[in-house]
Amino acid sequence: MSTADTFPSTVAREPATSFAHEHFGQADLGHKKRNGCLVRVAETICRHPGGTLPNKMGNPANYKAMDELMNRPEVTHASVLASHLRRTQERIQAAQGVVLLLHDTTELDYSGLSIPELGPIGNGNGRGYLCHNTLAVDPERREALGLACQILHARVPVPAGEGIKAKRERQSRESRLWTRAVQAIGPVPAGVVCVDVADRGADIFEFLAAEQRLGRKALVRASQDRWIFPGHGSSGEPTRLFGYLRSLPAWGEQSKKIYDRAQAVERQAQLAVVAAPVILPPPHVQKGEYEKKPLLLWAVRIWEPQPPPGQKRLEWFLLCFEPVTTLTAAWQTSRWYECRYVVEEFHKAQKTGCDIERLQFETEQALQPMIGLLSVVATLLLNLRQACRQPDAATRPATEVVDREYEEILRAWRWAKPHAPMSVREFYMALGRLGGHMNRKSDGNPGWLVLWRGWTKLQSMLDGAAAERRRRKICRVT
Repeated sequence: MSTADTFPSTVAREPATSFAHEHFGQADLGHKKRNGCLVRVAETICRHPGGTLPNKMGNPANYKAMDELMNRPEVTHASVLASHLRRTQERIQAAQGVVLLLHDTTELDYSGLSIPELGPIGNGNGRGYLCHNTLAVDPERREALGLACQILHARVPVPAGEGIKAKRERQSRESRLWTRAVQAIGPVPAGVVCVDVADRGADIFEFLAAEQRLGRKALVRASQDRWIFPGHGSSGEPTRLFGYLRSLPAWGEQSKKIYDRAQAVERQAQLAVVAAPVILPPPHVQKGEYEKKPLLLWAVRIWEPQPPPGQKRLEWFLLCFEPVTTLTAAWQTSRWYECRYVVEEFHKAQKTGCDIERLQFETEQALQPMIGLLSVVATLLLNLRQACRQPDAATRPATEVVDREYEEILRAWRWAKPHAPMSVREFYMALGRLGGHMNRKSDGNPGWLVLWRGWTKLQSMLDGAAAERRRRKICRVT
């Protein structure tokens, strides 16, 4: 019997509804003992998500069991993620209203590993994967429902002198990632509105044509100032997309809080919006696989007419299939695209929170399933962080987001005297304080590294409370 079949439990088990059971409890790894081992590995990592795998696992026996499990041929990236992906689909089906599917790609750097299957990243000198994530998000609460798809793509060096036809037909072509993701997700459940939201990397005619062919709803930020035909009629002279939209008067203005990348802070901005129907003709040179027919799209421009002195003006050009004929519809499109930062926060949770790039496996067999597992764990504190940013964070009970014991232990640490149960906001700030945040107004919100430090310390406190309960039970028996 392998160590993976007898993974030791060094901490008190959480309730059946724990995060690990919810997301990995239905995994099928070919044997019920392996399935149980996966859940216990996930539980342990949820408790100690930061640092290297030896730090996450806590002791050599746990680490050996995890290592043997990850190296089993039945344990793959797909089999580890399958239970979580099904849960995400169930949550999408149960959703009321709109679900956004946020698509984005990030590089995972494993340059220090001698794994031959890794591909070039960055400037070509690094080694790793392109990790293409599709995160299902509730746009009202900006809460992650879970991963709907994850693709690990190893770049393949382009053959010298590769022709257009050969490139178009090459299966390893990176520009296929967006289409592969929506195909892997499958049809949208009846009665649910799903919108594929993507940044400028998805401004590819092939992807837009695939969205139309599959009957999906897309919202993509334009990166190319393409030739377009204004309107949806057959007449009209071709013009450039950006110039055409800039020539149209604003439909209205609205004050919004935005994240300024240049300043790395949130600020208030006065934004204007306008939309128009356009026809996007296929490129003269066909670089992807699609039917050479024009696409009927709606283009939306959102911009800052008067940015603050010394700051770059905010300007987005968005493309979608759904008609945007009113000011209300235009602002709704803006709100949906504003949610795209959530998937970027998810990437920070993967890298800074879970230290996903510090894995030291020697084989792709072990590396890929652990990437999948850690990616699911990354959604845990992502949602806590997002819940804290909601308008009801100061009044919403923390126990709606975390287990009751977590709230009780952290409350006892934070306040020496009796205190009412914490709100989401109070829990979030106390967790940051536990991780080293000073909680001063000038400090802003706790960052990812501080939050994960606090989370790890809180887990140790929970372990100590469980050990004390066991000690008392033993004393009563003796």
